[in-house]
Amino acid sequence: MAGVKFAIFDMDQVLYDYEHRTRLALLEQLTGRAAADIDAAIWGGPHENAAEAGIPDTAEGYLAQFARLLDYPIDFDTWVDIRRKMMRPRPGVLEMVRDIKKHADVALLTNNGMMLKAALPVCAPEAVEIFGDKAHVSAEFQCRKPDPLVYVRLCERYGYKPEESVFVDDRPENVAGAEQAGLQGHVFSAAESLKGFLHRVGLA
Repeated sequence: MAGVKFAIFDMDQVLYDYEHRTRLALLEQLTGRAAADIDAAIWGGPHENAAEAGIPDTAEGYLAQFARLLDYPIDFDTWVDIRRKMMRPRPGVLEMVRDIKKHADVALLTNNGMMLKAALPVCAPEAVEIFGDKAHVSAEFQCRKPDPLVYVRLCERYGYKPEESVFVDDRPENVAGAEQAGLQGHVFSAAESLKGFLHRVGLA
């Protein structure tokens, strides 16, 4: 694909290992509430998807909603510490993105609410170092992957056409949404296959 100028990457399970069970175990320890009940209350209903689409539209609003669903008071630092402990950077993949940045523009797009946006410097300092202001959560665009609109809005923000942009995500449905928007997509499974894709599109 000639003329690729903009590469967009998902965060969890692409740039970082992500272990939801770790988060549930830590919340169980904090609250004394069963992990399965916590999972159902917070992630089993419509609230998380709504937050990823920008409702609520502030970190404070998200944290208040989270505490209500958790049925336990939780402060910013505790939430962030738990999120940090469930993530591990993938140095090899992050280094690929650093290399791409030498000759193309890069951005991060993760399905998350505004709470994670505020927490990124602590949870994902490597991503903040690479992407800077272009480290985005879906809530900033009032829609979430795989809605094609979220990719279009991100490209428009930085002045790129979809056809000169690529998107990498571990979820096939999210990549399909990007392709519907006109981007070229890659379903991440391993660093080596990502390297091959980047080579094919002229970014490695």
